[in-house]
Amino acid sequence: MTPAVFMAILCLEVALAAPMPDYNLDAEWEKWKRINERTYSPEEEKQRRAVWEENVKMIKWHTMDNGLWMNNFTVEMNEFGDMTGEEIRMMTDSSSLTLSNEKHIQKRNIKIPKTLDWRKEGYVTPVRNQGLCGACWAFSVAACIESQLFKKTGKLIPLSVQNLMDCSASYGNKGCLGGKPYSAFQYVKNNGGLEAEATYPYEAKARHCRYRPERSVVKVTRFFVVPRNEDALMQALVTHGPIAVAIDGSHESFSKYRGGIYHEPKCRSNVLDHGLLLVGYGYEGHESENRKYWLLKNSHGEKWGEKGYMKLPRDQNNYCGIASYAMYPVL
Repeated sequence: MTPAVFMAILCLEVALAAPMPDYNLDAEWEKWKRINERTYSPEEEKQRRAVWEENVKMIKWHTMDNGLWMNNFTVEMNEFGDMTGEEIRMMTDSSSLTLSNEKHIQKRNIKIPKTLDWRKEGYVTPVRNQGLCGACWAFSVAACIESQLFKKTGKLIPLSVQNLMDCSASYGNKGCLGGKPYSAFQYVKNNGGLEAEATYPYEAKARHCRYRPERSVVKVTRFFVVPRNEDALMQALVTHGPIAVAIDGSHESFSKYRGGIYHEPKCRSNVLDHGLLLVGYGYEGHESENRKYWLLKNSHGEKWGEKGYMKLPRDQNNYCGIASYAMYPVL
């Protein structure tokens, strides 16, 4: 089903089922539209208003539940406020994720610090925004290669996500309709290079491949897959730098995440549909309270989460699949 057909069906379903608007929310709705620069046709406004009001209810429910049950994270109304859960899931890729590359080898006697944040060492570029395009897989891979380029050269250069979107279709990637970090790494390795954002800027839609070898700024010689356990993930993160990972990001609580350690009871470790960059780990409160987390860079802009970042439970049975699909390149 094409996105256009899906949207037509969705609009029809919403139009048939949409309740009368809550006029007490008129001022809040108008403010949200203004902040997020939304304009609609009269019919679309009814549909989007209904979706937005359902999200308002979800956020209020979570806020109350958070106060009662200490879920440790908060949600808020953001730029995804007029989107359904199904539309959010369309921005991710839930196709099977196969792994067959070189395996990261765990070493003995590696000193593991209590906390780690590679941002403080200069390894991480600013947070970017994929917009309404399911290109998280490409952002995750580009960000991971950026960190390795900095590690090797001391230069922090934003790399071209658009290059990955336009040119890796033969590896099974589908631009805004999703893709696999593994396949993206394969493309960069076999292609012999990747351009910078400056010469091949992001457009939030896939086009024909315009890669030019003379403009390439980085090459990947090989890449490693991390064993599916959190100890191996931590060691790889400590010894090699930021890691490309994938988690279950299909829940509305994820798209509306504001801050704290994300604890979604429905999160799965075997369904992975959103790519991010793992940049560190730490804990909240006292170390003995077992409020340990992984620190992740997302691609929803700085207004999402904790200035574009999120915290995910650590050492809790591979929560949300954090260790199920992790890899890093060697330049």
